[in-house]
Amino acid sequence: MLYPGNIKKEFNKQINYANRGMDLEALVNEANKFYEINDIAIIYKKPTPVNITKVKYENNKVLTKGQLKSKSSLDYVGVYKGKYLDFDAKSTLSKTSFPLSNISNHQIKHIKNVLKHGGLTFLIIEINNEIYLFKGETLIEFINNNERKSIPYKEIKNNGEKIALKYNPTLDYLNIVNRLYFKGENNEK
Repeated sequence: MLYPGNIKKEFNKQINYANRGMDLEALVNEANKFYEINDIAIIYKKPTPVNITKVKYENNKVLTKGQLKSKSSLDYVGVYKGKYLDFDAKSTLSKTSFPLSNISNHQIKHIKNVLKHGGLTFLIIEINNEIYLFKGETLIEFINNNERKSIPYKEIKNNGEKIALKYNPTLDYLNIVNRLYFKGENNEK
């Protein structure tokens, strides 16, 4: 189909999972921008706190070396329907499970604290070319009741909520948040 200026627009494009973590993050960022533009929610990615330790100029390039200033909590924070949101997007290439090593101990502690104070916290997990919203409560319950070092795919599939990719935004995770956390309320965004 041609648009003004002879710009060709393709439909039904397949999603490329080659750069998994960045692709998932791009989908979350796109959704967050959509939510902000449409006055649905305010959600943003927190910058990683980095200390620049060395700057070197070589061959017309700037090479920068740095280290983390402090342990970061989860990557995304915001407000939706008067509730504090705090979550992270994680991808795994494993077909059978999600390694708990992808979540650091300070992040698990942070999830517990958010829950203790009544906030909404969850992971958006990409596994087997599917994306799930996995509630913080479910994560903590799994960790407390299992010796496993990973969450089996079947557990994620049975206890998480699959996020179907659609149009505008592609990854409408707040649709799942509505269903899980705002039952019985007017669920229009």
